[in-house]
Amino acid sequence: MTAETVVGAPPAERTPLRRRVPLGPNGPLGVFVDPMTWRAVPYLLLSVFYGAVCSAVLITVIPISLTLVAVWAGLPLFTLTMLAWRGAAMLERRTLRLAFGTVIADPYRRSESRNPFLRWKDVIVDPATWKDLLYLALLLPVGAGEFVVSVALWSLALGLIAVVPIMLSGAGHLSVAAGVSVDSVAEALPCLPAGLGFLCAALYATRGMAWLHASLAVVLLGEGKKSVLLARAAHLRASRARGVDAAEAERRRIERDLHDGAQQRLLSVAMDLGRAQAKMDSEPEIARRLLAQAHAGTKAAIAELRDLARGIHPAILTDRGLDAALSSLASRAPVRVHLSVEISDRPPAAVESIAYFVVAESLTNMAKHAEATEASVRVSHRDRRVVVEIRDNGVGAAVPRPGGGLAGLADRAATIDGVLSVDSPPGGPTLIRAELPCEW
Repeated sequence: MTAETVVGAPPAERTPLRRRVPLGPNGPLGVFVDPMTWRAVPYLLLSVFYGAVCSAVLITVIPISLTLVAVWAGLPLFTLTMLAWRGAAMLERRTLRLAFGTVIADPYRRSESRNPFLRWKDVIVDPATWKDLLYLALLLPVGAGEFVVSVALWSLALGLIAVVPIMLSGAGHLSVAAGVSVDSVAEALPCLPAGLGFLCAALYATRGMAWLHASLAVVLLGEGKKSVLLARAAHLRASRARGVDAAEAERRRIERDLHDGAQQRLLSVAMDLGRAQAKMDSEPEIARRLLAQAHAGTKAAIAELRDLARGIHPAILTDRGLDAALSSLASRAPVRVHLSVEISDRPPAAVESIAYFVVAESLTNMAKHAEATEASVRVSHRDRRVVVEIRDNGVGAAVPRPGGGLAGLADRAATIDGVLSVDSPPGGPTLIRAELPCEW
């Protein structure tokens, strides 16, 4: 595969926004050096023109199309207009991401019908369509206010700061404002702190207007709170169902391993002991060989039970934590494994267990299929998530298949609302990444 595959993640439309609060850190200097400020400035200056174009088109075309609806000729025109304003809203979402760092996914409902008239009806009844129209209608007055404030503050700031350099360049007289003029460098010096003050005001006004504009866009261009909650509930139901399926599959695996492995060995041991008991008096030499065979079978059964218990939940994970358990896994791996566990506190037991089995299954797959000679395992804590990354230098082309090991890991992760992704292009390398929620 040539692109990353995310297994067990909610669809993109179910994570409708990631809001970056555009208020600068570390005072005016932090706001000044933050690239987000300078990305917001051109947007605040130019959005009024985009709003003017959108308003002009909508004000012109919508009344005409609605008037012609009576003779059916307006329906195609209104449909095209509706698709056009949805397209304009999509473009605005992408622009807001570049300008403010606010990510808003398209919130439109999917239409399952192939009938074009039913699809058109679904577009009509979709609330996101009309919220787009409202946003585009407000873009002109909102953009005009942002334009006026931005031009006024930035003009004052830059104009006052420029007074001193202009006077130093040899200008003998400079008119600063109506009735206010500067005739010397000494008279120009007070303009510099005043300009810096207006510069601070312009910086914070830019970030404040960006925050307000982003908030308006999130409300009107993103999914509503009810839709988000419904999507979240559906995702949790699906995760729970996958967790139940994974638990059932694990139960069947344990039953099969017990029946085909340890149970058969113990049955063989019992038979050897019975035969040895029968021959103890008549053929002691054969009885001793049978006892030795039963002893070996008992040790093999104990080893199988130990491996089975480790597959359910290793004791070292409970007793000593994730670092020690993963170190044990790495030491038993058939290739060299570089291990880095960068978490200071022990995560919850469910997170520890899933992280352990993600690494265990990944190393097993690497040994069986990847033809790798080296691997690395990194466990870290980022943004209230335990992130597990397993990378190898094998042949790649790992694909999660239903019923396969990677799909099983995704099902395990989904039980706690985690996400598993696989990036494995043909020829390698392979990166398996699990993100597991962990509230510390």
